[in-house]
Amino acid sequence: MSSTKNSTPGWVAQIERPPASKGKSAGIPDPLGFTTSSYSGAVKKQSKDAKVQPRKPPTPEEMDTLKVKKAWEVALAPVKGLPMTAIMMYMSGNSLQIFSIMMVFMAFKNPLMGLINTNMAFERFQSEGNAGQILQTKLVYVAMQLLALAVGVWKVNAMGLLPTTRSDWLMWELQRQPLEYAVSAL
Repeated sequence: MSSTKNSTPGWVAQIERPPASKGKSAGIPDPLGFTTSSYSGAVKKQSKDAKVQPRKPPTPEEMDTLKVKKAWEVALAPVKGLPMTAIMMYMSGNSLQIFSIMMVFMAFKNPLMGLINTNMAFERFQSEGNAGQILQTKLVYVAMQLLALAVGVWKVNAMGLLPTTRSDWLMWELQRQPLEYAVSAL
């Protein structure tokens, strides 16, 4: 009967006992203000300080302030993409093509959906202490969505799809009654 050894595979031994760190090269000096011993001491000190100092929970005033800041970020988000949208609309041209039609559709869809979902966008930031400030951010959000909608209206007007001239309304105008008739001679 052969004897079996309880020896571990080589890869397990390497994981359990990693190789010793190599000494620094003689030709490369440490950067100014850095020493190996001060670095290892700082790491140990930071780890001890992190364990000793637990993080205290924020006060309700701090949470309200943070929520209002985040609400302002949400309120100003629609206007951040507006320059790119305007450039894309300008570059797509004024003719009726699938790309320009899709751009116009998205220019109307996104602001309208944003206007419909205004309360849902800000409900996570609202609390009893910051209701007035959140109302201001909602108003700015609505104004920014209307501005984005105005860019869509500008594009539709540039494409000639808005009825802004008299000739666009001819079907509803009454025909003029002639004052006299001319008959051709034989």
